Amino acid sequence: MRVAMFGYQTWGHRTLKALIDGGHEVALVVTHPKSDHAYEKIWSDSVAELAEENGIRALLRTRPDDAELLAELKEADLDLIVANNWRTWLPPEIFTLPRHGTLNVHDSLLPAYAGFSPLIWALINGEPEVGVTAHMMDGELDAGDIVLQRAVPVGPSDTTTDLFHRTVDLIEPIVTEALALIESGNVVPVPQDRSKASFFHKRAPRDSRIDWTWPAEDIERLVRAQSDPYPNAFTYHRGKPLRIVKASVSRGHYGGTPGRIFIKEGDGVVIVAGPEARRGQSPGLVVERVRTADDVELAAGEYFTTMGGYLTDRD
Repeated sequence: MRVAMFGYQTWGHRTLKALIDGGHEVALVVTHPKSDHAYEKIWSDSVAELAEENGIRALLRTRPDDAELLAELKEADLDLIVANNWRTWLPPEIFTLPRHGTLNVHDSLLPAYAGFSPLIWALINGEPEVGVTAHMMDGELDAGDIVLQRAVPVGPSDTTTDLFHRTVDLIEPIVTEALALIESGNVVPVPQDRSKASFFHKRAPRDSRIDWTWPAEDIERLVRAQSDPYPNAFTYHRGKPLRIVKASVSRGHYGGTPGRIFIKEGDGVVIVAGPEARRGQSPGLVVERVRTADDVELAAGEYFTTMGGYLTDRD
């Protein structure tokens, strides 16, 4: 098929590779300029460079709202547009332009976790599985009829980094299979159940800040969700930010005020946590490794040389 591709970072790179390897005629690639945003500097394989290596015209755009781009897309006489990790809305005059419309690839099990950073939000929320969905684009973000969907389980010690690698490996086979279905005319897209839909915003620094009134289990998942190379979950100690690199849920129950640096357990230090911490029936968070404001990583026992004091949510 004759296609155009809108995409960015590693997700877009894998999508373009699938189109090239699948023998499709890629008439045009549209991608975003490089960004200094913390979440856009990682998993940043260049779509533009892959296009250039394969002799494909690539346009850099922040938004797809200029007359030049629309004219090029019309002139290309497209069968399909394929999008993955395009960061702004595509208007109807673009996504309805090709003969078969536009296929969007999103790294969640839609209709849940539409929007941004779906793997991080899903891990924070304790979802048992994550995945990738290929759906036909319509006027609502990530809401179109589903062509294909694949899931992978979430293990008890998985980080978002682990889940990224598993889900990004699904992109090429899903794109290949979805385009084969569309080209053959055998595709039967399934409408999303909008009663099960959820939509999440972009991650910002404050979204990684630890709230010690959360249950320890939830904080432990937040730490895994903000695994390297993502910006780590953080708290404040003595007025300076302290990143929590590794943690677990305590074996014992600990009572008191959330955020209290309490006692050693195993190789870590227990921080009192939970909305009902005062009752003494909740586990704490065992902090095992930390990273200081000057980027030094330490075992918790090296950093917390004495017990007492508090970790807080402000400097």
